[in-house]
Amino acid sequence: MFDKVLIANRGEIALRIQRACKELGISTVAVHSTADADAMHVRLADESVCIGPPPASESYLNIPRLLAACEITGADAVHPGYGFLSENARFAEILEEHNITFIGPTSEHIRTMGDKIQAKETAKSLGIPVVPGSDGGVKNEAEAMKVAKAMGFPVLVKAAAGGGGRGMKVAHRPEDLGNALSTARAEAKAAFGDDAVYIEKYLTKPRHIEIQVFGDGQGNAVHLGERDCSLQRRHQKVWEEAPSPALNAASRANIGEIVADAMRKLKYRGAGTIEFLFEDGEFYFIEMNTRLQVEHPVTEAITGIDLVLEQLRVASGAQLTLKQSDITFSGHAIECRINAENARTFRPSPGKITYWHPPGGLGVRVDSGVYQGYSIPPYYDSLIGKLIVHGKTRNECLMRLKRALGEFVIDGIETTIPLFNELIRQPDIANGLYDIHWLEKFLGKTP
Repeated sequence: MFDKVLIANRGEIALRIQRACKELGISTVAVHSTADADAMHVRLADESVCIGPPPASESYLNIPRLLAACEITGADAVHPGYGFLSENARFAEILEEHNITFIGPTSEHIRTMGDKIQAKETAKSLGIPVVPGSDGGVKNEAEAMKVAKAMGFPVLVKAAAGGGGRGMKVAHRPEDLGNALSTARAEAKAAFGDDAVYIEKYLTKPRHIEIQVFGDGQGNAVHLGERDCSLQRRHQKVWEEAPSPALNAASRANIGEIVADAMRKLKYRGAGTIEFLFEDGEFYFIEMNTRLQVEHPVTEAITGIDLVLEQLRVASGAQLTLKQSDITFSGHAIECRINAENARTFRPSPGKITYWHPPGGLGVRVDSGVYQGYSIPPYYDSLIGKLIVHGKTRNECLMRLKRALGEFVIDGIETTIPLFNELIRQPDIANGLYDIHWLEKFLGKTP
């Protein structure tokens, strides 16, 4: 096992990783920008290193400074968390070149799955069902039109690199395609430095279902069930739950075994998520995230498995001790992403938290790196916490969530808690009858 792990991240995920390290007796190193000097993950780490000014490009994304922090502190491994450099293949390579373990997949797997076109081709070769679409990128409008007409409109133009909903545009009719292409290319170039795009069939009422996988890089892999992430705004997840209200045990076991077998063939190492669109009983691969997900706690709640602890174990060279038959699913879990944003406009709301009272009680977990008196900086993602509730049934889980939201008090800034208080009262949510377009339609109808 490692002696010292440097956590190349901030906020709640940095604190989450610290907790797993401490339970294994591993020393931790926090890195931080000058804006995060008073952050909780810095306060609770065994050591901390300031790596630069507030802009992420000069701190959390600055590979030379992170490498220097490893050398200064003697860290023998780096956990990237999610976001920032967690899916940067070159970062993983550089660490390995300096005999520092990257706690995650190999750089080869990160690179393969980071390119949406290559990821789709790889998935298809591994027997994973994919969304109908172009064979690789489309070079111009004429080529795109040929592909689109062959599969039928509407179609989705997607950036080959990146994620988070950027570089994605829908063309409902042939006359929309030119504008969708140019807009998607421009967004992709600005966000990822690569304007390559491809085309997929646009499904009209799909759910977003993702399968959590875990491998040891030695040919052993399991799946840990699915999460339903269909409640989204602008392709950004807002609410996640496990298991999905749309799946039964047979469909879960079937798709789970397909992706677990694919990970065995790939000799994938660590945590990963295979994301699908699900419509009319069919799964369609859209991408793979080669990292820990924001929503991993709902999987931990229903399986009892600490995913970060398992990441640390397999990264140190240990074989996966979990067998598929060992994994059982208990109850239901829901996660709400608590953002420092206006609940209606989603405008960021940085500032000082003047009062902080998180909920508690049986089956309630709050993952957050903030505290009363903490000032949220304006430079980073607006996620400030995650409320995770677990119950024996989905109905019990929903009732517990309603109670927990009522206890959660955050003053001094705006948050998305009022949105969840609205959602919990909607019949469609109570009955699990929603797709990836439901939330935006709901927000469009309500004042």
